[in-house]
Amino acid sequence: MTKKTDDPGIDPVLVEDLGAEFDLRGDNLERELEAARTEAAGHLETAQRLQAEFENYRRRVTRDQGDLVARAGQRIVEDLLPVLDNLERAIDHTTAGGDLEQLLKGVEMVHQQVIDVFGKEGVEVIDPFGAEFDPQLHHAVSQREDLEVPDGTVLDVFQKGYSLGGRVVRPAMVVVSTGGPARKG
Repeated sequence: MTKKTDDPGIDPVLVEDLGAEFDLRGDNLERELEAARTEAAGHLETAQRLQAEFENYRRRVTRDQGDLVARAGQRIVEDLLPVLDNLERAIDHTTAGGDLEQLLKGVEMVHQQVIDVFGKEGVEVIDPFGAEFDPQLHHAVSQREDLEVPDGTVLDVFQKGYSLGGRVVRPAMVVVSTGGPARKG
């Protein structure tokens, strides 16, 4: 089917062929556009699924971390319960008129139990008596002149320190020497 035009310079067959070619190209573009839309929808669905999976993973990790902390806390409490039981026995023994020597033995036993629990948990004692003062591990509460030991030597420990995993939990509270010979090295 040809269209009639008033312009004698336009070939009606050429116009029809160009129209058909444009229609064909338009159909191809519409199919390509629909394919691109379908592909984009698939990518969006994949991205949304991955986002949901990641959110579920994040929630699971958070929950698992909380469970791990709770279990660690429970384990420490379970380890300390016998210590508490022994302290209560010592108190009961004392209030019932028990002798002080037995009380002292009980307190020493409880002390050792606490040290054992700390050791089991990786806690290390910082007891620096006679060592060189280290501000990373020790807290100087006073200084005392001592002419016989090198300057900066720990003369007395008021309170032991503790570390866990190489990190100081509490520094040792110490008395440090002054007035002695300079430290060698």
